[in-house]
Amino acid sequence: MSSLAAARADNFYYPPEWTPNQGSLNKFHGQHALRERARKIDQGILIIRFEMPYNIWCGGCNSMIAKGVRFNAEKKQVGNYYSTKIWSFTMKSACCKHEIVIQTDPKNCEYVIVSGAQRKMEEFDIEDAETFALPADEERGKLADPFYRLEHQEEDLQKKKEAEPLLVRLQRVSDSRHADDYALNKALRARLRNQNKRVTEEEVASKRLGLGIRLLPASSEDSASASKVKFSSKFERNRKDKRAAINAASIFPESSLGSAKKRLELESKRRKIEATAASTLLTGKFKPSSFSRSSTAIVASAENPEEVD
Repeated sequence: MSSLAAARADNFYYPPEWTPNQGSLNKFHGQHALRERARKIDQGILIIRFEMPYNIWCGGCNSMIAKGVRFNAEKKQVGNYYSTKIWSFTMKSACCKHEIVIQTDPKNCEYVIVSGAQRKMEEFDIEDAETFALPADEERGKLADPFYRLEHQEEDLQKKKEAEPLLVRLQRVSDSRHADDYALNKALRARLRNQNKRVTEEEVASKRLGLGIRLLPASSEDSASASKVKFSSKFERNRKDKRAAINAASIFPESSLGSAKKRLELESKRRKIEATAASTLLTGKFKPSSFSRSSTAIVASAENPEEVD
């Protein structure tokens, strides 16, 4: 790329008619620095790429829009929370072109759906998610009460005493397992060697059987399933083979094909002899001999044996 082309690509090309007193290149060309994104800048609207903060249900077609989907949204300021600006994002759903409006909530550090959609509420069980239950806002406020905090502390201590024997046993088991690092490493390497050896034997057995995949070790369930499978008898296989051979064979027998071939050869020979005799008669050289007549009769009799009988 030439230097002139590179300058044009970076928008640093100053045409000859430009002078420094005319200002920047954007002002000289009469355009905004953000180009098409700032087409509504006079209304306080800027076009940005907005990413959906959570899963929502579209208000137009009731389809789900997943978290992280991006839209071309119109961003504008709609208010203030103390000194923090509240921004509004207006976009259109890709599925039905339904308008969705979302605003920021600086007070709760959250995004709020104003119109056009509904947030998808997802609840998880604490035990299934293997997480801890956080105290609610009411309990957080009650913790400021010394008596409530004392009662809550007593409950926590009681739970600690109940779970302490289990925790002690788990700690002892963990300490016993990690007491000798050399023994643990040796046992792990031995198990890996046995596993690799077993995998190699299974691959060799599969290749011996002509299979491209590794077979798992046989089990009692596999034996029971294999015993229930019924294979066709030898009589059934022979009948299927004969039927397939009959379907693949031609409807004309080989003897008829051979006789037809011989008939065509004799017919061609007869035509050649008759043509030779006719040419000699026309020229007047000699009359047809008894040999030519007899040969013609032989060819005719071979062609139509029924008439001769």
